[in-house]
Amino acid sequence: MSVAAGNRNVKNLPVGGDGREWSNGLCGCCGDFGTCLVACCCPCIIYGKVKNRYEHLNSKGYPDPNKGGCCSSSCMVHGLLVWCGVGFIMQMMNRSSVRGRYNIKGGGCGDCCSAFCCTPCELTQESRELELEEQTYGGKH
Repeated sequence: MSVAAGNRNVKNLPVGGDGREWSNGLCGCCGDFGTCLVACCCPCIIYGKVKNRYEHLNSKGYPDPNKGGCCSSSCMVHGLLVWCGVGFIMQMMNRSSVRGRYNIKGGGCGDCCSAFCCTPCELTQESRELELEEQTYGGKH
């Protein structure tokens, strides 16, 4: 089965009037253990990567060749806000953007709760959703 480049519903999940489910559950974060581990120890790195990958896909229409980079300005600002105890606010806003791109069910309250209570799982879930679309390009852009 061939999947078109840029497919935003790679697993062909059913789409209702209010959208579809995430391709990977929130508690499925161990499916990408490396990302989850980094998100546990240094969430700003994964946040920055997810944010940059999302913005690149959204503006350029193909995956970021740097895979989101490592220490971007998004990472640094998020790290500072995490240190102040409010990093979840940036995560909540980014999660909303990712949900919008992929027509995923949910709302601000759920975004806030997952960002505040389940940071590593939430960041890993977003990363995996982006990765599914990026894989459909097969190195082409």
